[in-house]
Amino acid sequence: MRSKLFNTASAGAVLAMTTVTVASTAHAADLTLCWAAWDPANALVELSRDFEEQSGHTMNFEFVPWTSFADRMLNELNSGGQLCDLMIGDSQWIGGGAENGHYVQLNDFFDANGISMDDFIPATVTGYAEWPKNTPNYYALPAFGDVVGWTYRRDWFERPELQTEFMETYGRALDVPATLDELHDIAEFFQGRDIDGTTVYGAAIYTERGSEGITMGVTNALYNYGFLYENPDQPYDLDGFVNSEGAVAGLEYYRSLYEVGTPPGSSNWYMGENIDAYRSGQVAMQMNFAFIWPGVEADETVGGGNSGYFPNPAGPAGQFAQLGGQGISVVSYSENQEAALEYIQWFAQPEVQARWWELGGYSALRAVVEDPGFATSQPYAQTFLDSMAIVQDFWAEPAYADLLLAMQDRVHNYVVAGEGTAQEALDGLVRDWTEIFEDEGKL
Repeated sequence: MRSKLFNTASAGAVLAMTTVTVASTAHAADLTLCWAAWDPANALVELSRDFEEQSGHTMNFEFVPWTSFADRMLNELNSGGQLCDLMIGDSQWIGGGAENGHYVQLNDFFDANGISMDDFIPATVTGYAEWPKNTPNYYALPAFGDVVGWTYRRDWFERPELQTEFMETYGRALDVPATLDELHDIAEFFQGRDIDGTTVYGAAIYTERGSEGITMGVTNALYNYGFLYENPDQPYDLDGFVNSEGAVAGLEYYRSLYEVGTPPGSSNWYMGENIDAYRSGQVAMQMNFAFIWPGVEADETVGGGNSGYFPNPAGPAGQFAQLGGQGISVVSYSENQEAALEYIQWFAQPEVQARWWELGGYSALRAVVEDPGFATSQPYAQTFLDSMAIVQDFWAEPAYADLLLAMQDRVHNYVVAGEGTAQEALDGLVRDWTEIFEDEGKL
């Protein structure tokens, strides 16, 4: 995921955490945790004060803006740098972190300290912790669960005059869309509409080209139309799966949504731009990762019941959503690995994870999210649960950056620039990815 800073709810409303005991090393250490510069990181600073008090260690933080986070931190890892003792790295980094020796394998540590991956949301274990995928080899603890979902202007949807007009036009109530086709209709309905003297638009969607934005957006259509990364029975066999008939239809859908339902000038938008458009009243809906929802609720204009939340709607091939989020790893080049492991042990405790959720972090611990009161603890909590149950993720191969850049170019050229056909774009992507995997020795 990538992001810009966004305000979350005040930490002053957080409940006090039950004190937990953490075994301390003989000597206090100065630990540095590296992550992206966004509001969940600020919540982690607050949370970590309890660790400092209990352990005697001092926590330092290196937070880098999302736009340069991958370049900065992957360079740090690839050079064997010792800046970071703990790394909260993107889900796609896990393959490279494991195969290149950047991350400490945590199996023995988990076993010795009673930490079970069965206690975490399965999708986050697969997405953030495992390499190879679907094997019990762990290089991270799930740290921040996240997923693409949707925010909508409930106050606009509930206006009687708009309800009447929508019913007359589409023959159904203006309500949370159950399918991507319904979402498309709603976006088109609001496009160019006057709301209280202001021209508004249907939806803010991901179109950014430079990092990962349009890929993190378009996959929410591709998955639901039948796109697969590879043949389920033959790894790295791409033809007929990446560019299947359904995948082509999904890419055509995303281009149509961009053309009929998005604001003018939104050809290079990602999280921050979508947030700004929504908060300023430009759009009826926004696609965005779930991390923004605490801030939406706290906003004086769009919060306080004016907004609602829903999972990515279903398509012809099912209902899926793009996974975001990260795991926390111990960097193998750290001279403070013992103290860093203490932090992992502390962070994994249910009491700490409960406080993490209350501060605005998204816990992946099942004891937190399966608590009977969780679904009603925040207006967006049930949508988070529903969304995390339908996630899929991008490649986590060591060559993920090359795979990502190829997809960014192919889909942006088609969706935004209008070049060629969807079939040509995905056929080209198959060629790009096949060449990458050949270079990697996977084919």
